[in-house]
Amino acid sequence: MKVSVGKSVLELIDGDITEMDTEAIVNAANAQLVLGGGVAGAIRRKGGPEIQAECNKIGGTFVGGAVITTAGKLKAKHVIHAVGPRMGEGDEDRKLKNATLNSLKVADQNHLKSISFPAISAGIFGFPIERCAKIMLETTMSYLEGQTGLERVVFCLFGRDSYEVFEKRLEEENSR
Repeated sequence: MKVSVGKSVLELIDGDITEMDTEAIVNAANAQLVLGGGVAGAIRRKGGPEIQAECNKIGGTFVGGAVITTAGKLKAKHVIHAVGPRMGEGDEDRKLKNATLNSLKVADQNHLKSISFPAISAGIFGFPIERCAKIMLETTMSYLEGQTGLERVVFCLFGRDSYEVFEKRLEEENSR
């Protein structure tokens, strides 16, 4: 599914984020930037050890923050490591909004034209997928209506169920 937002295209796909050919992919990171399991583990395995080495040099970031590294052997040129909230830690909605917004800002600061997001925090961090879709899509659409160099934002969702949740929310947002 594709929609136009401002001068940009927002797209949903069901796929593997490590295979995306956007300039950057977003890693659903932890605050220590240790590429362990889930999306981060897949990025480490396919991208190679240099991504973790760069993360080690950065040292970490706050929940809601985002930092950028190269992407090693991945098709993308960069990985933006966004730290989403764990369910139960408090103020999760604001932290997820900030992780999304800060990823978009980092992309713009680095003059990137395209970025792919996973459903941040909806995996092992336990964030409800419906809330994740609402927050991430609203934040992204609002951002794209402003001044940005981003031409394409993709939500690369793992599995049909996640895709359908985001698709339903995008249809609702787009009909307003």
